This record gives sequence, structure tokens and C-alpha cells, in this order.
Amino acid sequence: MSKVELWDISKSYDKQANVLNGINLSIEKGEFFVLVGPSGSGKSTLLRMIAGLEEITGGTLKIADQVVNHLRPKDRNLSMVFQNYALYPHLTVEQNILFGLRAKKVNKQEQQERLKKATAMMGLTDLLKRKPRELSGGQRQRVALARSVVSDAPLCLMDEPLSNLDAKLRAHMRIEVRRLQKKLGLTMIYVTHDQVEAMTMGDRIMVLNDGKIQQVGDPITLYNEPANLFVASFIGSPKMNLGKAVFANQMLKVEDFLEIDMGSITPATKIVQTANLTIGIRAEHILPATDKEATHELEVINVEQLGNETLATFEIGTELWTAKWLGQWSIKVGEMVPVHISKDKLCFFDTDSGRLLKATSPTKETEVVVV
Repeated sequence: MSKVELWDISKSYDKQANVLNGINLSIEKGEFFVLVGPSGSGKSTLLRMIAGLEEITGGTLKIADQVVNHLRPKDRNLSMVFQNYALYPHLTVEQNILFGLRAKKVNKQEQQERLKKATAMMGLTDLLKRKPRELSGGQRQRVALARSVVSDAPLCLMDEPLSNLDAKLRAHMRIEVRRLQKKLGLTMIYVTHDQVEAMTMGDRIMVLNDGKIQQVGDPITLYNEPANLFVASFIGSPKMNLGKAVFANQMLKVEDFLEIDMGSITPATKIVQTANLTIGIRAEHILPATDKEATHELEVINVEQLGNETLATFEIGTELWTAKWLGQWSIKVGEMVPVHISKDKLCFFDTDSGRLLKATSPTKETEVVVV
């Protein structure tokens, strides 16, 4: 296992504008660490810098307590799995898996021992003589994983390895990759643009946008306490419902449309009424209600029946809000439905800076006083 440390890492291609700026990060031994962000955020570039495939413009990179800025990829004791599998089409599965070991001149007996162990783990034992063109996408991905496993490198880098697979296989491979990482005790750095992958696989997640770290934490912390509006809108499926809001007479008015009774606001929990606010609420916190329990009645503009749950969309001023309800609900577009929205389930953000002012009450006992 290898610990990875990044100190003030930056990357520039033209010596003027940095595509990565001030990356400070410590990844622990045996950790499954996920880099997530939209396309162009710099996550793959950062991974390639750790691998030695991209030059580091500024800062220090340490792997296993050794500065590796100027080491070649082969000297960094790591393996890498690429998005496009990177298999040699003219070689068999066995030859592809053993290619790196043969290049390093590992003795043949050890090669075969590692091959047998890796292929049994990946379910490839019966496919060793096939060429990549004779394999399915999932099988090709398992070959790429097996090639990484036989290297015995303590650090494994993965660059969107599941993005070319169909949804069902992707879900299965998420479990397989996670199980493999735990079984081998690898330190794994995994890049994805899919926040569902990030949430379900990572011990910790780093959200990257425009070359800057937005937040680092475990999945539940990022979901419940997003550091800013970008994280709030990126983490979660459906994304957090957001809307601009103002206080007036103990009422919170959202998008000049929806009024939420805030009751008595104590000094410890008061958010300055003159602040430029954006509020957020998760889809599962907009609850279906009886007429007696309802705080609001909203018009349905879209319904998605997913079998195990129902997604209902409402128009809140200029924003579209989604509610997620367990089970199958017989609601139709155009119907007015009663819902319950609790003030305790709201997150508050500073609209100008985007930063979180107050998380939902159940997830953050210490209230933030905004001054």
C-alpha cells in the first residue's frame, strides 16, 4: 500500500493559465479515493500527473514518502487502468495480462503463478487464448484489471474505467472493483464524472471544478453538508433543489413563489435577513402529505415512474424542483398535490460566494451564525 501526498500541485500548458491550481491532498494507504467532477475540471490531468504521464508544473508529489516529481512512470511502482482498456489487439488475453511482467523480465514461473491468481479472481480462466475482439466490453475491462493486478503494484490509478460499459454491467463492475481493492489492500485513485459511481465506491471523494478543489470528504458528508452550491448541485441524484430566497415577517419566500414558515428564529440559528440567500432541499425531503399535514400544494409538471420510486417535478418560480417518493404514486401532469416541506430540511447558501451557511438540522448539530 502507498500513501500519496500532493503539496500545492499546479499544471499549466502555456505557462500563463493553470488548469490545476493549488491542489493540496493526502490519500491514505489502502484508501479508495475518488476524483469526481464535470468534463474539463482537470481530474484526468491530475491522475496522469500522479502516474508520471504529465509533467508537474509546480508543487511536490510524494508516493510512499518519496518525492517522485521527476521519476518516470515505470519507476513509481503503480499500475493504471484506462478508459479505453488499452489492450493490444494482436495479443491474446494471456499475453496482454503478462505484457508488463515480461517487459520487466519477471521469471516465467512467477508470471504463471500471478496469471493464475489474477484470472481466477477475474473469471478469465477460460478466455486466456482469445483475442480482445472476441471479448465483450465487460470481459475486456476485466482483462485490463487483471493486467493491473498481476503487477503487484500497491497503488492503482483508474481513469473512468467503466464509462464504456452498459448500465447493468457498470453497476456489477462497481461492486467487483470495490471488492478487488479491499481484497488486495490497494491504494486506489479512481477518476469519474459519474457522481453515483463516486458515492457508491469511494471511502472519500474529492470534488474538482475548474482545476480547484471544491470539497473533500466521505460520501455522506458531501451529500448532507455540501461546502458550496457547486457541490450541492453536483452530488446527489436527483441533484439538490435550489432557489433564491428572502426573509420577510418570519416567512422565507423562495423564487418569489413559495413561502415557508420559519417560525421563531432564535439568535443562535438566525441567518441575517439582508443576506443574498439561496436555499436547497433534497428530493426525498419534499414529502407527500395529506391535506391536513400539507404545508404546500404544488402543480405536477412531470412524472417519472421508476417502479420502486416515483419522481415528481414541480415548477418553483424559474426553477424546477424534483420530489422523490418511495413506491408507485398515481399522480398525473397538471394535478395539484399536497406536500410537506420542513424548514429543518433546508440548506442555506450565500448566493454571491456560493458557500454553505447552514446545513440541514439533523446532519449538523452546531448551527452557523451568519454575520
